[in-house]
Amino acid sequence: MRAHLGDQLVIESTTTGATRRDGEIVGLHHEDGTPPYDVRWSDTDEVTLVFPGPDARIRPVEHHRRAAPASDLGEAGAVPAAAPPTGTSNPGDIGRRVAVARARRGLSREETAHRARMSLGYLAYLEEQPADPSVATLIRLADVLGTTAAVLRGGGTDLPPGQGQALLRPRLRDMGPEECRHLLSSYGVGRIAVSASDGRPAVVPVNYEVVDEAIVFRTAPGHVPAAAVGTEVAFEVDHVDEAMSQGWSVLAVGLAEAVTDPDAVRTLALRAHSTPWPGGDREMWVSIRPESLTGRRIVPADQ
Repeated sequence: MRAHLGDQLVIESTTTGATRRDGEIVGLHHEDGTPPYDVRWSDTDEVTLVFPGPDARIRPVEHHRRAAPASDLGEAGAVPAAAPPTGTSNPGDIGRRVAVARARRGLSREETAHRARMSLGYLAYLEEQPADPSVATLIRLADVLGTTAAVLRGGGTDLPPGQGQALLRPRLRDMGPEECRHLLSSYGVGRIAVSASDGRPAVVPVNYEVVDEAIVFRTAPGHVPAAAVGTEVAFEVDHVDEAMSQGWSVLAVGLAEAVTDPDAVRTLALRAHSTPWPGGDREMWVSIRPESLTGRRIVPADQ
């Protein structure tokens, strides 16, 4: 039996072949991949030393390899098989999470590469360019950085944003109308604050479009967003950058009106980038022409 980091160890019933237990191999004790293994069990998340018996088998995972980052298999200080791409830095989410986790632990790239048994060139490539590292690479990096491979991959996406630590020295910067309009873009998902039909306040996400500087969205009579018609409302969009502990928000305030002209309705439907994500019959268009447009951005103090 031989395994790689990230492979699954599956324990099966000797009579039915059904899986009784499985876990991720997070540690090897022999370079050739023979047992024993450190296994993180899926049912308990505990890591134990395992000497597999006859009821165990290895379920390999696909280990992606590319020409430029092939050196992630090498020992510390190894020379990459091909030089990492050069040019403008354009990190992917994994690379940014690695860089932030490394900075928070006060580790240099050299220290991190040495401890994770990878070349300095590959770590630089991973942090600066969109990359698809292998599971084994992520496990080694996560161990060095005091986190998990799942977190480096972006695990926890179903949790509310902003659960990471704040910047060491954050600064709240006001944005002008032009920057706010740029961040609104031409469409997206925002939140509208209204007084619902029962008189209670409500904040509801909607798919919106920006057409001729007006914010428009679709709803249906009787739905909460429809209560905006004829009232002054607040409409907000924001973005949270978990990897960098930064973010921004834009707030538009203005009168909400129903779009009733048939030609205007047809034009909006044709120009829409998406139908409303919740589905259903939502053919009532509401328009908000902002009377004020303000925004703020969280940035490091030295920016």
